[in-house]
Amino acid sequence: MVTLTDSAIALIRRLTAAQEVGDHGGVRIALGPARGSLSVQMAHEPRDGDQVVDADGARLFLDWAAARILDGSKLDASVRDGSVRFAIL
Repeated sequence: MVTLTDSAIALIRRLTAAQEVGDHGGVRIALGPARGSLSVQMAHEPRDGDQVVDADGARLFLDWAAARILDGSKLDASVRDGSVRFAIL
C-alpha cells in the first residue's frame, strides 16, 4: 500500500476543500494514456474497484494499476510555480 508524506496529506486536504468534492471526495490516481504514466484528478468518490487510502482525512483513490505501481511507495506533493506536483519516493 502507498503511504503519504505530511506534505501530501496537507495538500490533498487543501485540494479537496478548494474543489468542493464533498466528504467522500479525494484525489484519484489512475493509469494514464501513455505507457507507464499516471493521471491525477479530483474525484467526488472512488470508483468501483479503487483502493482507498485515508491518511488523517486526506483521501486518495487508486485504480488497480496505480495501486500496483505505487505499492510500497511513499507519495509526496508540493506546489511549484502554481502547479501541484506529486512525486513518488
